[in-house]
Amino acid sequence: MLWAASQVFRKFSTATVYYQNKLRLAIIGQSVFGQEVYSNLRKEGHKVVGVFTVPDKDGKADPLAVAAQKDGTPVFKFPRWRLKGKSIPEVVEAYKSVGAELNVLPFCSQFIPMDVIDNPKHGSIIYHPSILPRHRGASAINWTLIHGDKKAGFSVFWADDGLDTGPILLQRVCDVEPNDTVDSVYNRFLFPEGVKGMVKSVQLIADGKAPRIDQPEDGATYEGIQKKENAKICWDNSAEVIHNWIRGHDKVPGAWTVIKDQIVTLYGSSLLEGAVPSGEPLHIEGASKSGLVTKNGLVLFGKDEKMLIVKNLQFEDGKMIPASNYFSMGDVTVLELTEEEKAIESHIRDIWKGILSNVAAIEDSTDFFKSGAASMDVVRLVEEIKQKCAGLELQNEDVYMATTFQDFIQMVVRKFRGEDKEEIVVDYATLNVNNMTVKMPYQCFINGQFVDSDSGKTYETINPTDGSVLCKVSYCSVADVDKAVAAAKEAFENGEWGKMNARDRGRILYRLADLMEEHQEELATIEALDSGAVYTLALKTHVGMSVQTFRYFAGWCDKIQGSTIPINQARPNRNLTFTKKEPLG
Repeated sequence: MLWAASQVFRKFSTATVYYQNKLRLAIIGQSVFGQEVYSNLRKEGHKVVGVFTVPDKDGKADPLAVAAQKDGTPVFKFPRWRLKGKSIPEVVEAYKSVGAELNVLPFCSQFIPMDVIDNPKHGSIIYHPSILPRHRGASAINWTLIHGDKKAGFSVFWADDGLDTGPILLQRVCDVEPNDTVDSVYNRFLFPEGVKGMVKSVQLIADGKAPRIDQPEDGATYEGIQKKENAKICWDNSAEVIHNWIRGHDKVPGAWTVIKDQIVTLYGSSLLEGAVPSGEPLHIEGASKSGLVTKNGLVLFGKDEKMLIVKNLQFEDGKMIPASNYFSMGDVTVLELTEEEKAIESHIRDIWKGILSNVAAIEDSTDFFKSGAASMDVVRLVEEIKQKCAGLELQNEDVYMATTFQDFIQMVVRKFRGEDKEEIVVDYATLNVNNMTVKMPYQCFINGQFVDSDSGKTYETINPTDGSVLCKVSYCSVADVDKAVAAAKEAFENGEWGKMNARDRGRILYRLADLMEEHQEELATIEALDSGAVYTLALKTHVGMSVQTFRYFAGWCDKIQGSTIPINQARPNRNLTFTKKEPLG
C-alpha cells in the first residue's frame, strides 16, 4: 500500500510540475511556419491568448489565421501597427487586452513597435534563418547561398530596438550541400528544426533557463532584399560563384542574363562534373564561352572552364520552359482532348477552383499564381491531382512551368499520354532461335541512351556452347566510364527517382518484375546464348529468381525503418534517438 501510495503521489507531483511551467503567449506573424509553431506550442500546453497576423489576401486568410480561428483562438488582422513612425493606439490597446506573458514572432513581415515588443513580462523572441550575427536583415537564406557559406542555420533571439541585433537565446547549424537550394535548405532543416527550436526556446523561458548571449559585432553582416535589377549574372567568375549566385536568387528575384537581346532568368542550377556533354551552342551576352543546350538543360561555363547546368528558363513575358527545350519552344501545338482527358480536365478545374476560392470562374487564361496561389498551394495541387486523377504524377516545378489553366491542362495531357517521355532509340542484333526472334541491344547504355563507345571500338561476344559469334558489342573506354558515372551521379542527386515517394518506387519495381515475367522465355533464351547456361536453369533461376528478387524489394520500398531508442523518459518530450536509412547511391 505504501508503494502504491508513493507511486500515486509521484505521478501527481510530476503532472503538477509539468503544467505549472507554461506561458500565456501572443503569436505575431504569418505563414505555414508560423502555423506550425503555433500548433506545436499549444500541444506542449502553452496558452496562446492571441494571434496577430496579416489581413486576408485576395479573400484568403493566412494559414496561421486559419489554424487559430479553427481552434477558437482570438485572431487580430492589423494592416499595420504604426503610422508615420508612431504606434497606433487602438492597435496597441487591442494587443494589450489579451494579457500575454511572452511575444513569439516565428515569421513576421510587419514592423512591430517597441511598446508592444517590451510589453510582456518576458519580452519578445524572434526566429531568424541565419547564424547571427551573419546575414542580418531580410533574405538571409538567399544570402547564405549567394556567399557560398558552408554552414547554414537559424537563431532565436531576444528582440531589441536594432535590426536582428538582440541577444541570442538559441542557435542551430547544418551543412550546406554543393547543390542545395533555398527550398532544400529550408525544407530539410530551417523549417522542421526551426519549429522545434522555437518551441524549445519558449520552454526554456518558461523554466527560467533561457540564456541571453550578446551578439558579437565581429563577423556581422547586413544584406537587404535583392532587387531584380541587381540580380544580373556576372560571367567573370568561377562556375561555383555563378552557381551560388543563381541558386541564391532562385526563385525570387531570379538571377538573369541576356540571350538574343532578351532578359532570361535562370532557375534550377547545379554544378556539373565530368566530360563536356554534347549540345547545341547558345550565345550568352557577356559570357566568354557559349552555353550548350543539352537534353538535361543549359550547360554554362565559368571563367575557370568548369561547368554548371540550369534546368529552367523564364522569359520577360513570364513564360517558363525547360532549358533543354530552348530551340524547340515554338513547336508546341494545342492538343485535342479525348473523353477521358476531358474528364481529367474537369477534375483539375474543380481542384483549381477549390484552391483559388477567390476566383469566380476558372477560365483558360486564369493564371495560378496571379490569382493568389502560393508555394503551399503548389504542393496541394500536385497531391490532389495525384489522388483524384488516377495517380497522375506531377512535380512541383511542373506547376511553375505552366501557370495558366490552358497551358497546365496541355502539360498534364502530354504527361498522361506519355509524350513528355523521351523515346529511347535502340539498335538490335537479332537472332531466330528457340522458336522465337530475340533482340539484343549491343551499344553502351549511358545517360538514358544507347550510344556507340567513344572510340568506336567493338568486340565479339561468343556463344560458349558452340563458339559462334552472337554479335559485336561496343567496347567501353575510360571516357565512356567517366560519362556513365557522371550521368549516374546526376540521376541519383537530381533525377526523378530520388524525388519519387517510396510507395511509387515500389509500384515501378513491381511493374518491372511483371514485365520480366511476361518476357521470361525471351530473357532466358538470351541468357542461355550469352552465358552458356542450360535453358531451364536460366528460365527458373537466372530470370525467375530475378523476378522474385525485384518483387521482394518492391515490397520493402515503403517499409524501410531505422532503430528508435528511448534515452530519456522525462516529460514532456520523452527524448529518443533514431537512425534513418538512406541510399548511398
